[in-house]
Amino acid sequence: MRADRLLSIMLLLQSRGKLSSRELARMLEVSERTVIRDMEALSSSGVPVLAERGRDGGWMLAEGYRTSLTGMKPNEIGSLLLTADASILEALGIQDDFSSAVRKLEAAAKPQDSPLQFLSSRIHIDGAGWHPSGESYPFLTLLQEAIWENRKVSLTYSNGDECTVRLISPLGLVAKRGVWYVVAETSNGMRTYRVSRITDAQITRDMFTRPQGFELARYWEESTASFKSGLPRYPATLLILETALASLQQERYVSVTSIEPSFKAGWLTVLADFQTLESACKIILSLGQHALVTGPQELIDSVITSLRETITLYEERMQYPLL
Repeated sequence: MRADRLLSIMLLLQSRGKLSSRELARMLEVSERTVIRDMEALSSSGVPVLAERGRDGGWMLAEGYRTSLTGMKPNEIGSLLLTADASILEALGIQDDFSSAVRKLEAAAKPQDSPLQFLSSRIHIDGAGWHPSGESYPFLTLLQEAIWENRKVSLTYSNGDECTVRLISPLGLVAKRGVWYVVAETSNGMRTYRVSRITDAQITRDMFTRPQGFELARYWEESTASFKSGLPRYPATLLILETALASLQQERYVSVTSIEPSFKAGWLTVLADFQTLESACKIILSLGQHALVTGPQELIDSVITSLRETITLYEERMQYPLL
């Protein structure tokens, strides 16, 4: 629609200062002649559009002119929350929404701010795997609103059989493997809460000041590394097909510490830290014929026992088909 295109031109000029007809035509996917006609329409409607001729010339808005028409559509906000990964945007069919959202954020941002600085400081998508968790998040929107407004939240948090009421200063939201977490400052320091475990929440009238220098992505990485370092370690050695290595590396509680070529073509010798004997056995079995344990012996024995029990189960099923 032409009205949308005219608004896009205003926002682009407002955020970027000066653009040539060729640059605008490329961004808007129209001809340069169409851009010139649009400029004439903007000028006729009272928008102070100026043209500067010459090699470094272009279109610009009169100094001091700003439009407040920066209303965000839900799909535009959603596209940013899903990250700017081109493949994700293309799969969801919201590439245009993303481009439009970036222009509006640029126009709304203060000149000294990075266009996406505000959003990225409060929303972080950890791309290490993305699987539907089946969890519900009735208070996700409320938390997002509190983060946007720097307001404290009183929440009831369920941790097993125990529910506690807590007052938090929410600093950001993180999505990890399809699960949402809220990172917050509390009277006991920085804490991370699983959003699905929040059973009640209310935004208070109390404001808070964000810690100076706080970076959500960096905090999350450091917090994750600290959490993993505190987990129990169960080292093991495997032979694994090169094509299956990525699957092993994507496992949540597995850390691959060494990868070397194997004597067998197409296979690798891998040293990995699992959590426990049981979890190591379960993960290795999930790789099927693509992985072989070479140590320790107790893990080899555990895998063999599990395989034998599985074979026995199927043999019984063949013997008694009605089971």
